[in-house]
Amino acid sequence: MATALDERAFMQRAFRLRDNDDFQRVHRAGQRLANHHLVLVHLPNGQATSRVGFAVGKKLGGAVVRNRVKRRLRALMEARLRNDALPGGMDLVIIARQPTVEATFAQLSEAIDDLLRRAQWRER
Repeated sequence: MATALDERAFMQRAFRLRDNDDFQRVHRAGQRLANHHLVLVHLPNGQATSRVGFAVGKKLGGAVVRNRVKRRLRALMEARLRNDALPGGMDLVIIARQPTVEATFAQLSEAIDDLLRRAQWRER
C-alpha cells in the first residue's frame, strides 16, 4: 500500500534536471516547441528514465508567484510520469511564459498535453 510519503517522493532526483550543465545542454541542442503558456525543450539523454526541469524567470513575478508556478507544473508532470505518458531517455525543460501566472490548472494541463502531443519523440 502506497503512503502519502511515497506519493510525494515520486519525482525524486532521478526524475529532475537540477544541474546548470544539464539545463545548458538541453537549451543548446534540444528541439523547441511552444504554445501560449509554455515552451518545451527536449533532448535525448541516453538514460533509462526521463528527467524534467522547470525554468520560471523573474519577469513572471516575485518568489511566491514563481514557486507557485513551479509547484503547479511539477504536479502536472508528476502525474504524467506516474502514468508513463513520457518515454524513457528524454531530458525536458519546461519554460513558463507570462500567461502561465494567470492560467488555471486545467489550462496548464492542456498546454502540457498539447506540447507533448506535438513533440516528435512522442510518435516514435
